[in-house]
Amino acid sequence: MPTLISKPDIAAKARELGFEASGITSPEVLTHAPERLEQFLNEGRHGSMEWMKPRAAQRSDPKTLWPEVKSVIVVGHNYGPATDPLEALARKERGVIAAYARGKDYHDVLKKRLKQMARWIVESSGAEVKVFVDTAPVMEKPLAAAAGLGWQGKHTNLVSSELGAWLFLGAIYTTLPLEPDAPHENRCGSCQACLDICPTNAFPAPYQLDARRCISYLTIEYKGHIPAEFRGVMGNHIYGCDDCLAACPWNKFATRASEAAYHARIELREPLLADLVTLDDAAFREVFAGSPIKRTGRDRFVRNVLIAMGNSGDAGYLPLIRDRLSDASPLVRAMAVWALGQLGSVEIFAQYRDEFATGEMDEDVRGEWG
Repeated sequence: MPTLISKPDIAAKARELGFEASGITSPEVLTHAPERLEQFLNEGRHGSMEWMKPRAAQRSDPKTLWPEVKSVIVVGHNYGPATDPLEALARKERGVIAAYARGKDYHDVLKKRLKQMARWIVESSGAEVKVFVDTAPVMEKPLAAAAGLGWQGKHTNLVSSELGAWLFLGAIYTTLPLEPDAPHENRCGSCQACLDICPTNAFPAPYQLDARRCISYLTIEYKGHIPAEFRGVMGNHIYGCDDCLAACPWNKFATRASEAAYHARIELREPLLADLVTLDDAAFREVFAGSPIKRTGRDRFVRNVLIAMGNSGDAGYLPLIRDRLSDASPLVRAMAVWALGQLGSVEIFAQYRDEFATGEMDEDVRGEWG
């Protein structure tokens, strides 16, 4: 017969499943979340992520999402990279991919283990559960802070005093009544390394993020032509950005992920821009099978690669860029024109403009030609 399981039982099970951190909090803990989320949305800082608006109430109040929930169990899975992501920024011939996306898709890895834990809770206690990994209206970071896993740093991401800034988060909502853990104290102090390093000044103030200026948003979520003001400072970031995470001094306690699925695949560790810019849709899908990068799609990805090429200072890329001037995607064509303007002489730019800037074309592509 199922019996009520204890907090130590849950912590032990989390460790058994490989989670380096776990904690419990109350569904009523997000007292200031509704007003903060409303301000974020009203100021348009969510950018084009309109999907955030319809379920804002469920995001800021677990009981609105599921009225029966009595406790929230939050787990953390370490994905610490083997090397400092900031070191790759100097190698301009290579693209920098955020550490979380260099291995297998964490959604699949984390959710599988979280479901195992949820199944154990149901079988052991008879309680109901719901499992969430980053794809539902759940505020994992403030819930994790309330559950004692760490605190939200000035870059708004979770920081652990034991594991640094590299944690995937998952949540289990349950009808099991459990005593909440104490929240973690904020230990940022006067440090603002994460704010100072941001290439695009995406933080209007400590603990505030304007996604419209964030390289992660621009390279992953944003479907349009990346504004010119951000292209130069993007450097060789081609998918996401770890700058604010990597700058955190608490990473002195970080360790490499023990989960092999999170280790960087060789082809994603520091890929050559010259290899990536030639990918067609089929090749893109093959290379990034099982990776979160696949969701972004080939056109946006190659758009990002062309920006990195334009920032490289290497005119040797001009033949590869020329091949993309006639690409089927307006996103790709526009950034090929921009990259050409960054690396080619006035004469070369004029020559290619006469050859390719003809007929009907996307307004943004025409604008890049000038």
